[in-house]
Amino acid sequence: MMHCFIEQDAQAVPVELIPASDFDGWITDQPEDLRNWAASTGFTGKAGSVSLIAGADGALARVLFAHATDPGIWDWAPLPAELPDGTYRIEGEAKPADLNDLALAWGMNAYAFMRYKSEDKPKNSTGPVLVWPEDCDRDGVVSTAEATNLVRDLINTPASDMGPPELAAAAADLASSHEAEYSVIEGDDLLDQNFPAIHAVGRAHDRAPRLIDIRWGASDAPKVTLVGKGVCFDTGGLDIKSTAGMKLMKKDMGGAAHVLGIAAMVMDAALPIRLRVLVPAVENSISANAMRPGDVVPTRHGQTIEIGNTDAEGRVILADALFEAASEAPELIVDFATLTGAARVALGTDLPALFCNDDIFATALLEASTAVGDPLWRMPLWAGYDKQVNGKIADLTNAPEGGYGGAITAALFLQRFVTEPISWAHIDVMAWNIAQRPGRPEGGEAMGVRAVFEALRARFAP
Repeated sequence: MMHCFIEQDAQAVPVELIPASDFDGWITDQPEDLRNWAASTGFTGKAGSVSLIAGADGALARVLFAHATDPGIWDWAPLPAELPDGTYRIEGEAKPADLNDLALAWGMNAYAFMRYKSEDKPKNSTGPVLVWPEDCDRDGVVSTAEATNLVRDLINTPASDMGPPELAAAAADLASSHEAEYSVIEGDDLLDQNFPAIHAVGRAHDRAPRLIDIRWGASDAPKVTLVGKGVCFDTGGLDIKSTAGMKLMKKDMGGAAHVLGIAAMVMDAALPIRLRVLVPAVENSISANAMRPGDVVPTRHGQTIEIGNTDAEGRVILADALFEAASEAPELIVDFATLTGAARVALGTDLPALFCNDDIFATALLEASTAVGDPLWRMPLWAGYDKQVNGKIADLTNAPEGGYGGAITAALFLQRFVTEPISWAHIDVMAWNIAQRPGRPEGGEAMGVRAVFEALRARFAP
């Protein structure tokens, strides 16, 4: 159980939840001293505002929190962010779904990446602790918060401590904790077992490339395969990035972190599926044997890739992994990747781009994203651009000329390796909060993880 929750505490400070739309009527019915306190402190019932009220002894005795009329998860996040250390309990009526969101926001707010800090917290600091609300789905809240924080931890860890071996170790730990099958193909064994594109991208680093493989669930259950881009650091290769462009490239394994987070939630919930997770893990580095612009790289599929730009390496490693995923003809394939700057230009940093070859599956993902407040935005697999992915001297190019519609052409490139009529979704994600917000600290972030899990839950365990 997470440290920010507790079963019971008779001394817990009550937190009264007030719909912002009801505030004027509510405050009118309060005692004069409370009305005066609200007026003198500027507490007007604006959604997201907190009022701390002292008792006769000067100690904190009560908290008021004004919330949106139809709140989502992040509408609750300002509450724990504004509270001093102590134990709190929710007072009054609230919908179970709202209590779940409140508790999840509380758990999200408690996250801090402290691995490299010499002191975890100021002495005697506990942070705000919440007494579990009644009717709250505790298991679901804890699983979701822990999966989210796993994603954040993996992304936030510098590449010096989160290269392909460490990412593989994290996947192995996750598999072991859920009694899942785990295997890895490493180094030149990738060539022997026909994963040449993964090898080509990762061979320039002394930490060998590898393909991580997790399997879990009954063998006769519906198959679902998750694929995550695991570029543990991206220099750009010989087409080297600028200093600014390289600064956040420890997050280029964000896709891998995302699918491991979803896998944790799926296994925690014991969804009735046969889950497979594939993570091609590499570093895109520079050395004498680095992949060059103009090289032609073979793939597991047999199609060849002309390297127009060594900094478009993510789609190259995903080519092998997606073809392997499709080879088993699963019911669904979902891949996550920090794939293109073009998606960020189109949609900004908070909104992942969803590409999907199945309208029914896409609708389910979008409905799930709305239900859990984890947004996705569908973009087109526009067939008119497909010819741009064709290579001049090879079957495909990893860097179409012109650069227009770059998120779309990247998705179309990946679609060439989903060779069976399989429902497939590709999610191009930032995986990073560029600024601090309540419940969402600056740094690595899980985006679309809750949406995909909810879509899987609704489909296979309604």
